[in-house]
Amino acid sequence: MNQPTQTWLTQEAADRLKAELASLEGPLRAEIIKKIETARAEGDLKENGGYHAAREEQGKIEGRIRQLKHMLEHAHIGTPPASESGVVGLGMLVTVDIGGDELKFLLGSREISSGDVDVYSEKSPLGGAVLGAKVGETVNYTAPNGKLIKVAVLEAQPFN
Repeated sequence: MNQPTQTWLTQEAADRLKAELASLEGPLRAEIIKKIETARAEGDLKENGGYHAAREEQGKIEGRIRQLKHMLEHAHIGTPPASESGVVGLGMLVTVDIGGDELKFLLGSREISSGDVDVYSEKSPLGGAVLGAKVGETVNYTAPNGKLIKVAVLEAQPFN
């Protein structure tokens, strides 16, 4: 069941991330630099809340820029190779039964979702357990609290 993990992005998701990156590297970065300069001009930096808040915001923006660049450089854009029929793979909408509760989620990177469906990474305990499982199969995973949880795979279909 251990398949190599790769991030797959739809063209729409890749375009959305490229637009976010352009915004972060352009107007948002310039805006935060201006905030830092304005706050720095106010004097004493030790007790300057505006300066510290702006620097923290800058750190978050720079972190997101690095994350997006890395993802866009290393992601495969398009659709993941089709897994054999009835087998859970990356980029699939998966329906499972966990203790009598039905859960539907997208397996893969949260970046490929438009926000209308929950996304579980293949690196998460649940995602790792169902990756490679067949529809109708029951698999187990260990929850963060150490409890063993049974999961029945009900359906797996490509996400559009």
